[in-house]
Amino acid sequence: MAQDSTVVLRDQLVEAVGRLLLAGVMSHSKHGNMSARLPGTEQMLLTSTGLNSSLSAELIPVVTFDGEVVSGTLDPATREIVGMHSSVYRARPEVHSVMHTHSPHVTSFALAHQPLPCAYEALLRFGITVDIPVADWAPRGSRESITNIIDQITTHPDAPAVLLANHGLLAFGRDPLMTAFLIISMEEAAGMTLEARKLGGEQGFPDGALEKEREHMRQFGSLR
Repeated sequence: MAQDSTVVLRDQLVEAVGRLLLAGVMSHSKHGNMSARLPGTEQMLLTSTGLNSSLSAELIPVVTFDGEVVSGTLDPATREIVGMHSSVYRARPEVHSVMHTHSPHVTSFALAHQPLPCAYEALLRFGITVDIPVADWAPRGSRESITNIIDQITTHPDAPAVLLANHGLLAFGRDPLMTAFLIISMEEAAGMTLEARKLGGEQGFPDGALEKEREHMRQFGSLR
């Protein structure tokens, strides 16, 4: 059964990469990494190359939360981001996938050290009602950077993502595909927010918007 889960999750990670590429939300370099928690373990699948169409499911390694390679091989440069992924899993037991990208519009907010506002309905449909916070900068994968991420996750328990100051974004969800769709929605929201500010600025939702949205989604069976 565990082996079956690994196969399924590997395929989901590859599909998630395809969704991100198709949506055009990656930076020119396609830099990024993603992981999926293996059920009932302190292990994860962790991509060890850039997020591009050459990603091969069977070559995605299994790594413990402490960085030990269980199967496959892990690129040396990827070892430094193991803690970034595992720290989210340890802080959020309900999370089963973590993804990092340099999606350009979202990263613009990270460079400006500004939270991404929740003003786009697609984010509301994910249950998001709070702005996406910014974690202070520190060298990628360092103990300080991980502490900064966890500080924001703890301070903002309803946020499904964190902007990494001067760097990019880190999003997390219940599975790889949902996390990929979240990143796509965040990149759309960021681009539209920047455009809205040319027209006077984005406007927030009215009180009770999330409850209304969820009731509407229930009527059509789209709330799970």
